[in-house]
Amino acid sequence: MKVTRRSFLKGSGGTAVMALAVSAGMLKLQDADAAWNEAAFKTRSLADTVKALGGQTAKESKDIEITSPDIAENGAVVPVSVTSKLPNTEMIAILVEKNPNSLTASFTIPAGTEPWVQTRVKMGQTSNVHALVKAGGQYFYTVKEIKVTLGGCGG
Repeated sequence: MKVTRRSFLKGSGGTAVMALAVSAGMLKLQDADAAWNEAAFKTRSLADTVKALGGQTAKESKDIEITSPDIAENGAVVPVSVTSKLPNTEMIAILVEKNPNSLTASFTIPAGTEPWVQTRVKMGQTSNVHALVKAGGQYFYTVKEIKVTLGGCGG
């Protein structure tokens, strides 16, 4: 079987793509590490996360929508998507309130792209999930409770 560039990239996932980008000189290791905000990922609350990201406070907004199951039967892989209708959305982050470190994911939204993200998060127990959005230099959030059942019994 002949291995093509496309089949190699498809079969090897993101690690190979990053390695290829680095080896081709398209990405420097410093660039990939520059977006990492270690302090933000060690926070334990929404307020602490906003401060670690450079903000003062966050206002609740109905222009942010969290889409996820109300009850997650497997807390190890809970699908969560966030959509922002706020103009000039720059960043979307997902926080799980009762996780040891609440910030689970942070996405930079380039200008001109649709402010929508989807990922899976790990939840050890029923918790509020916050979607934190930076738009126009200000922080906004919405919250949704997701129940996690033990053993996948649905009860």
